[in-house]
Amino acid sequence: MKKIYFDHAATTFPKPDTVAEAMYRYIKEEGCNINRGCYNQAYQVEEKVYETRKAVCELFRGEDSRNVIFTRNITESLNVILKGFLKRGDHVIVSSMEHNAVMRPLVQLEKQGISFSRAMCEADGSLKIEKLEECRRKNTKAVVMTHASNVCGTLLPIEATGKFCREKNLKLIVDCAQTAGTWEIDMQKMHIDALAFTGHKGLMGPQGIGGFLMTKDMAQQTEPLIVGGTGSISDREDTPLFLPDRFEAGTLNIPGILGLYAGLEWLEKTGIQKIQEHELMLTERFIKGLKVADPVGKKIRIVGKEGIQGRTGVVSIQTKATEMAQTAYELDERYGIMTRVGLHCAPSAHKTLGTYPAGTIRFSFGFWNTTQEVDCAVKALGELTEGIRDGI
Repeated sequence: MKKIYFDHAATTFPKPDTVAEAMYRYIKEEGCNINRGCYNQAYQVEEKVYETRKAVCELFRGEDSRNVIFTRNITESLNVILKGFLKRGDHVIVSSMEHNAVMRPLVQLEKQGISFSRAMCEADGSLKIEKLEECRRKNTKAVVMTHASNVCGTLLPIEATGKFCREKNLKLIVDCAQTAGTWEIDMQKMHIDALAFTGHKGLMGPQGIGGFLMTKDMAQQTEPLIVGGTGSISDREDTPLFLPDRFEAGTLNIPGILGLYAGLEWLEKTGIQKIQEHELMLTERFIKGLKVADPVGKKIRIVGKEGIQGRTGVVSIQTKATEMAQTAYELDERYGIMTRVGLHCAPSAHKTLGTYPAGTIRFSFGFWNTTQEVDCAVKALGELTEGIRDGI
């Protein structure tokens, strides 16, 4: 049975061949560390890492390639930003669609005297800017917001939020896990002060590599979470103040960085717009197919927006009269269709969407998927819910 992968919101698969080739070449032929070795091979690897920083900076229209910091993943990036920037007595605003990568650090920081308010989103996951003003306090320091929901794909108004933050003298911290590589992100135009990214989703890199970009002003106000050896100013025991060394201690994941660079090269050649158009075409076909198969929504509920305006290629559904975990199992077992079922590490989003605590079955489409695969998913869902009447 041919397998159909609809879990790109978790990680893109397959990766471009060049990603694996770049990682293998480093491990097999280069292998040395950077910022330590005083020999030509180390300098050559260091140059590749620099080129990756430069590519990331250009992709997101950052201030300076030195402001690109590599971490293990976007969760680590958000922890570094939130725990380093916020101080006792500070207050932040989050949307009600946030992932636990944002919420768990903030709940932890509550014990240290830091507070947060949720700007409540609409039932389709969208956010009205006036909700931010309702949450603002005298001690509000920042807005923390996902660019798009990992549950239902709804895009949040980052550019308008950036304008709001500038007017109110607040920092804007953005989680772009679901949009990097499939949506244009311009830190300067959107007034983003800190942007956290992961390498293994839309950027087509491997797992285990992520990072963040910061403005110089934001970096100066943020304390590093992890300190140690950097290979620079080694005669001193205090942490360097300059970037990227201020936030990068210990040995970097160089195979991951070089794999990420190969993914970024593939992304540049393919084009973000082309990828976005393909994924939204599949999304529209899937939603329309479900509506044809179940025109009055008695069997399947489409969560969030029912069109492609203001959304990414992520669609969550609820099967109304079949147990969702069983349905997801049957999709894989009988049809070879791989999805994700549950709460997707985002309970706040599910409460907003009205899908808590049951969760959803999530279909997330990628550049490699085809219309035939989407049609197969629609047919499979129709067969698995066949015989259900009036949602009973």
